Amino acid sequence: MSPLRTERTQVPAQGARRPWRTKVITAALAAAVLSGPGIAQAAPQDPREGAPASQQQVAAAEITWTLERASNPTQDQLTAYDLITRAMNAAVARYNSLSDLGKSITVRYDPGVPTADGNINGTIRFGNRSYMTERTALHEIAHTIGVGTSSGWSNLAGGGTWRGAQATALVRQFDGSSATLSTGGGHFWPYGLNYENEFSNTAADRHVQIVAAMVRDGL
Repeated sequence: MSPLRTERTQVPAQGARRPWRTKVITAALAAAVLSGPGIAQAAPQDPREGAPASQQQVAAAEITWTLERASNPTQDQLTAYDLITRAMNAAVARYNSLSDLGKSITVRYDPGVPTADGNINGTIRFGNRSYMTERTALHEIAHTIGVGTSSGWSNLAGGGTWRGAQATALVRQFDGSSATLSTGGGHFWPYGLNYENEFSNTAADRHVQIVAAMVRDGL
């Protein structure tokens, strides 16, 4: 087996819109801006510096991910890496666009996995090619956040129905005043994206919003 190396995968910037909040990115500039050879100019001062604490904004959490890659990958591995990267980039961009959830995720290609799986420890494994899709990536990210895997899930999902107020209110906003979130086997529905035929842009957006509401409920 080839040794593995871990590479940070960047999510495309165009997927990072946050329609319901302003995300403040605070980062120190590591290098000065050069105006000519050997001439450095100081970076402009951040207008937020010196502002009262009550006016300062806190940077939102974010989901990030890395892919473990073999040092000398086979063609099979290269094909899998490409499919996984496309799926994870799309899913992470959607989560970061529609939620403030934070998680650092490590992704592996493991041909021994019959489908795909996600763990609350922050790992996702993809095996079968047909599961290397955005739908699967969204679903497995939810498992890393706690769906079906956390003590909060055990407390709020027992009895076949989610009992948290915020996620319940959200699904009723989507589907009517009598709607509920069903639970079982570590999954939820509707909008759990448990099967490929459940995927649409609307369903995917609602999936992320419901997972975020579950976290607010205590997931």
